[in-house]
Amino acid sequence: MRVLHLVAWDLRGGATLGAYWLHKALRDLEVDSTILTNGKVTFGDDSVISLAGSGFAKLKLAVWRQLGQIPVRAYRKRKNRIFNTGFEGIEFTRHPAYTSADLVHLHWVNGLVSTRALRKVKKPVIWTLRDMWPFTGGCHYSMECEQFMQGCGKCPQLGSSRVGDLSRFIVRHKRASVPKDIRIVGISRWLSECARRSEVFRRCRVSTISNNVDTRLFSPLPKDQARQALGLDEDKKIVLIGAQDVDSFYKGFDLFLEALKSLRKENVHIVMFGRSTDSDLDSLGVQSTSLGYLSDTEALRAAYCAADVFVAPSRMDAFGKTLVEAMLCRTPVICFNATGPKDIVEHRVSGYLAEPFSPPDLAQGIQWVLEQPPVAYAEICRAAQNRAQQRFDSRVIARQYVELYRDALRGTDA
Repeated sequence: MRVLHLVAWDLRGGATLGAYWLHKALRDLEVDSTILTNGKVTFGDDSVISLAGSGFAKLKLAVWRQLGQIPVRAYRKRKNRIFNTGFEGIEFTRHPAYTSADLVHLHWVNGLVSTRALRKVKKPVIWTLRDMWPFTGGCHYSMECEQFMQGCGKCPQLGSSRVGDLSRFIVRHKRASVPKDIRIVGISRWLSECARRSEVFRRCRVSTISNNVDTRLFSPLPKDQARQALGLDEDKKIVLIGAQDVDSFYKGFDLFLEALKSLRKENVHIVMFGRSTDSDLDSLGVQSTSLGYLSDTEALRAAYCAADVFVAPSRMDAFGKTLVEAMLCRTPVICFNATGPKDIVEHRVSGYLAEPFSPPDLAQGIQWVLEQPPVAYAEICRAAQNRAQQRFDSRVIARQYVELYRDALRGTDA
């Protein structure tokens, strides 16, 4: 079984690292798995093929990416959120890796695979949805808009009032380009349900296979040891919050700030990690520390282990990889009972599912964890770790994909 994964851009990113961990787990199961990427990161792995190996190649990819954005720039009233057309990409069906593959597995593909290129694929195709983009008119999360169910148009993220706008054209283009036998996989039940209701995928076979984490990279450390490594106060209750891009509207940092107004802050220390340009920690009214962007897995592991609770206040998230990483480190998680994260946490067992999108209830969840007596808190921590290991380990998820691949190659329903 030879599987070609198409994964766009940096394999260290949130949406792409899960694809790489899956690839590694598949190879452990003796699947002949290969990744084709337009990112330069390969981890020194011979089974990862980068198309950005030279300066000229990088320049060409950058130019293609900019060309794909030209139609978006015509909308002067558009919101400052990520929006892709899917018009740009390479002719991957000409690459030797495609020729030798039995099956093509798409992941996050913006800038690598053009929508039109899918018409040329003559092999079974799996598409793992890592956000909403594959079935929208260009946005990656639609928020309150449900136009993707009717084919888009009047796109609020473009600031458009026309039915026949760019978003509608993109949906029609996707619908016409997607192979009829494609297998769609949502990484959460919420994302799968959105796909089933979408104009693009409503006639396709849609299943759910959770995102995965390499559980060998995240495991508990003694809290005092982790705090010493990061230079954090050993006597405080540490509330951790973090993401690749903390300032992203979708990550809900503003909801966390609002929740702090309801939180009893005595003996509480807020710790944050991730890229941030304008998140003012001084406005929290509580002792706080920013660890910055943590690219090193050991530093990230130490941050999770140092915390008493991890807060993930996302408005919309396809899954929530950081939640699983924290749970593997025996740190309970607080999130909203919505979108992808609601599949991860068991309410008042491995963490707390707050009412969407209520900052006071988010604060209540934080308080509930912090005020648990030692024995009860230890049980919550164990439950968090056990759930993460049993449900989201890369090897567990890889076995589910192997079964899906076999079904696709046989041409049977999954």
